[in-house]
Amino acid sequence: MKFVDLLRTAIGNTFRSKARTVLTVIAIFIGAFTLTLTSGVGTGVNDYIDKTVAGFGDQKSIYVQKVEEQTAPQDDGPREYDPEESSIQTGFGSTSGLNNDDIETIRNIDGVTSVDPMYMVAPTYLETSDDKKFQLSLGMPSDAEGVQLEAGEVPARESDEMLVPASWVADLGFDSNEAAVGETVDVVMTNMAGEDKAFEVTISGVSQASLAGTSLTPMPSSSLNEKLYDYQSSGSPRDVPDTYFMAVANVENIDDAGRIKSQLADENMMGMTVEDQLGMFRAVINAIVWILNSFAIIALLAAGFGIVNTLLMSVQERTREIGLMKALGMSGGKVFGLFSLEAIFIGFLGSAIGAALGVVTGSIISSVLSNGLLEGLPGLNLFLFDPVKTVLIILSVMVIAFLAGTIPAMRAARQDPINALRYE
Repeated sequence: MKFVDLLRTAIGNTFRSKARTVLTVIAIFIGAFTLTLTSGVGTGVNDYIDKTVAGFGDQKSIYVQKVEEQTAPQDDGPREYDPEESSIQTGFGSTSGLNNDDIETIRNIDGVTSVDPMYMVAPTYLETSDDKKFQLSLGMPSDAEGVQLEAGEVPARESDEMLVPASWVADLGFDSNEAAVGETVDVVMTNMAGEDKAFEVTISGVSQASLAGTSLTPMPSSSLNEKLYDYQSSGSPRDVPDTYFMAVANVENIDDAGRIKSQLADENMMGMTVEDQLGMFRAVINAIVWILNSFAIIALLAAGFGIVNTLLMSVQERTREIGLMKALGMSGGKVFGLFSLEAIFIGFLGSAIGAALGVVTGSIISSVLSNGLLEGLPGLNLFLFDPVKTVLIILSVMVIAFLAGTIPAMRAARQDPINALRYE
């Protein structure tokens, strides 16, 4: 009997006991359906994280901040004042900032090609052309490639431009994202003498919101950020030293990041790559996917026992038939192959139907959520299916079905034809 004949016979035998087969297929279907959906969630969210990583900053850069120097306990007494230490006022109090010596230290680390310091700028307010005023906090300069945009483009490095979030467009009085591009607003700064000055800023583009929380505030060009800081620190009767809340260290090879971060730590500075900052999202998502996958695997193992039970009962019911086949010259190996093919076919039915329905269901849910609950995160497809992974799920389930069918198949292959023909 050729393989094609074995396969045709196996498929026909599968439907001899339709009730048992259907129940076993349903058990496999549940596991494959769940695995497909969880795989889709993992692929979709990780794809979105990859897009966010690209938009959050340059992946070949290390973002450096000052770390409070650890000092010996002082019985809860006051900390001694250090005039050389820079500090920055934030909404959570005062924190150490980087000074020019720190920038030079970073620049001298082997593997660092250049350093872009970032100033802490605190505008007084933003004013539109129709005299509306809004509180304004500026995010990091938006020179990094990969920022996700709704309209327009990233500000030119040497321009007086900035990005505004899509959620700001209507409040600023613009009819659409496209209508906001090219328009101007005034950013009003107050210097150390209490004098206000308005800076005319062009809106170069409208940014999307992201999982990392970026693009939720306006993002200036580097030149504009520096210009605003210069005015902010002017008007004082004494010289104000340059203070930076962060510096971007551009490196030749991101593989050297570990060594560079270690050297920064020796200088009481902390370095983080984009992947470091967003890696926790990936870790959490992957952990959730693995937990959900474990439930699917349990369902598949239960289905495996169903296959064992189905085929054992089939072997028992077809004992005389097996004896007749062996008496007519069918080898034990072909009998084993016949029952193994039955198990594989049952696994294929359940996994193929489960995977197909999982892809359809996930695609529908993703579309509904993208236009509803997740509308604020453009570009996020909660379920994104990789054809290769879907095929691997089907093949994996078929392997499990084959392994589950080996016990009944071996029992059938070992049947003695004389005793089998006498079986009542």
